[in-house]
Amino acid sequence: MIEQGDKAPSLTIATTDGQTIDLASPGGKLVLYFYPKDDTSGCTREAQDFTALADEFAAAGARVVGVSRDSAKSHDKFIAKYDLKVPLAVDEGSLSEAFGTWVEKSMYGRKYMGMERATYLIGADGTVLRAWRKVKVPNHAGEVLKAAQGS
Repeated sequence: MIEQGDKAPSLTIATTDGQTIDLASPGGKLVLYFYPKDDTSGCTREAQDFTALADEFAAAGARVVGVSRDSAKSHDKFIAKYDLKVPLAVDEGSLSEAFGTWVEKSMYGRKYMGMERATYLIGADGTVLRAWRKVKVPNHAGEVLKAAQGS
């Protein structure tokens, strides 16, 4: 599990907008938010909240990227359906494993593995400036924006 002050893992991610980002040296502030599934209520609200604040994140010098284990095709449909302005990245497992967001969950007594909603603010040098675990969607994007503006 990665915490504040740790170095981001030395991984490269590709985003739906054609960018490649080296997490160990992202070249500017990076907000990486992990979410369970495209086109579900909480995940849609979170993506819309980050989209609504996209210009303010850019003004603060921060890129925002959403991460789930959904396919690139699913991401493209999700972006088009809700006119999202933040790119998404497909995680084939290594990213969520490295950040500790692939966890055991339980629903109706059934245990299964799934993505924990979490967000990381990573500095230009790859240091994790803030970490939010077990995120609740309401007001979260605004809280992350304040942290990005203050760092």
